[in-house]
Amino acid sequence: MNSHSPSGSGYWYGPDDRPDPPGAILQALRDYKAAEVATRRSTRDSLGMGETDLLALRHLLRAQAGGERVGPKDLSRVLGITTASTTSLIDRLVASGHVRREPHATDRRSLVIVPTVVSDSEVRATLGVMHSRMMAVAEELSVDEARTVINFLRRMSAALTEPS
Repeated sequence: MNSHSPSGSGYWYGPDDRPDPPGAILQALRDYKAAEVATRRSTRDSLGMGETDLLALRHLLRAQAGGERVGPKDLSRVLGITTASTTSLIDRLVASGHVRREPHATDRRSLVIVPTVVSDSEVRATLGVMHSRMMAVAEELSVDEARTVINFLRRMSAALTEPS
């Protein structure tokens, strides 16, 4: 039976068919996560890359916007992958034209990984509309609503990451 139906039993309603706010909140989080996963999959498909490649590219673009330079070791640490896997990842992103290797400005023995203009444009075109819609929803919140949502999400994150 549909979990959104008052006559059904599911996350939204308790055994006595009265609304179950904690269950409804958790179901809303599940729905959001499912939508996010589907969107991420669609983005990866449209960009023709895997999850780790997309995470690397997003990190590199954020770092570039913040004036940071990222080397292969930094990328390994952020992504939690081996140096060999990082080398393969960078090779794929270079071959696809999404990044390039450049010498480090002060340490000529080191390299930095730089996203290309094409990569930035492609990601913006793919994600820009979605990010704008998400920002519009967040901007509709009052200051008090925003504080409540932020506090709730931080507490949920802590609940998930607390050791057992």
